[in-house]
Amino acid sequence: MENCVVLVTVKMDKILEIDPRNLTVRVEPGVLTARIDEAAAAHGLFYPPDPGSLKISTIGGNVAENSGGLRGLKYGVTRDYVLGLEVVLPTGELLRCGTKCVKDVAGYSLKDLFIGSEGTLGVVTEVLLKLLPRPIARRTMLATFDTMTDAAEAVSDIIANKIIPCTLEFLDRVTIHCVEDYAKIGLPLDAEAILLMETDGHPSVVEEESARMIELARCHRAREVRTAKDVAEADRLTSARRSAFSALARVSPTTILEDATVPRSELAAMIAFIQRTAEKYHLRIGTFGHFGDGNLHPTFLCDERNHEEIERVHAAFHEIFEKAIALGGTITGEHGVGLAKKDFLEKFAGKTGVDVMRALKYTLDPKHVLNPGKIFD
Repeated sequence: MENCVVLVTVKMDKILEIDPRNLTVRVEPGVLTARIDEAAAAHGLFYPPDPGSLKISTIGGNVAENSGGLRGLKYGVTRDYVLGLEVVLPTGELLRCGTKCVKDVAGYSLKDLFIGSEGTLGVVTEVLLKLLPRPIARRTMLATFDTMTDAAEAVSDIIANKIIPCTLEFLDRVTIHCVEDYAKIGLPLDAEAILLMETDGHPSVVEEESARMIELARCHRAREVRTAKDVAEADRLTSARRSAFSALARVSPTTILEDATVPRSELAAMIAFIQRTAEKYHLRIGTFGHFGDGNLHPTFLCDERNHEEIERVHAAFHEIFEKAIALGGTITGEHGVGLAKKDFLEKFAGKTGVDVMRALKYTLDPKHVLNPGKIFD
């Protein structure tokens, strides 16, 4: 946007308080996500949200986008851990909302207005977060499949058996090749899909759940299930998923990462549609994401200097978002609407939904000072 000021809060990076008695931590917005969990670990506590960018993403950004992560299936997303906020409103007024109390229903839940608002309603200057006791045990497994459908059905069966893993992630063939070329961690290059599975908690529960997940993966024709021998190997396997975007970004001059989310029951259909769309528009798409919660990241490998190719990319995106909505899903599970998806918002939320959002924006920011043009015009 022209004639705008970029407000950066990364130097507001202090962990202000850890309160083990109330299981909370109070931080400034520039604190890196990984630092919060590291600080909590020193007290035997745990901050679960872990976006793929946790080593470089700030908690203020996580709040603005309501970020998810690899552990979202079991532990939820950023919103589930925000107890309170300090926010500077567009008028310059300071708003404090939320408390350390587990129960607090005094009036509207104002903090929830700002979580996921993409910086359009206020500037977050302090965050109060909930912590959990740290899991005692963890087990990480990597299952290899010859078809994406088998992998998707294995996920559905794991959930149907009332197992909620800590992590249930996947990579498709394109992404597997890019990650292996980038990280050299021994991924099977002849696989159509790999499934990263992780369970945590009490040792006996971890033992039982991991054995059952291995059994269910094999029932759905997993060619191999590899179990990490120790923490170091578990971290290497997890890095395969965490490095997916970095690996894909090396392949082409332009990498466009998107996200679309569908109900878990529609995962196989959505992935097949993305693959057909790539063939239809003669595009290379690597797909990875959070299989356990239906959040997919189709990533287009292209060249923005090729205007004809970029037109095909936009056409493919349009069809993918339309399909996600038709399957009962959403146009974004964790990356936000921003500028690129605002034309799809009314198709998803409806005119009344968008009108309510506009009214909230106008009430808090009548002069459109913050992020003008984001989410809607």
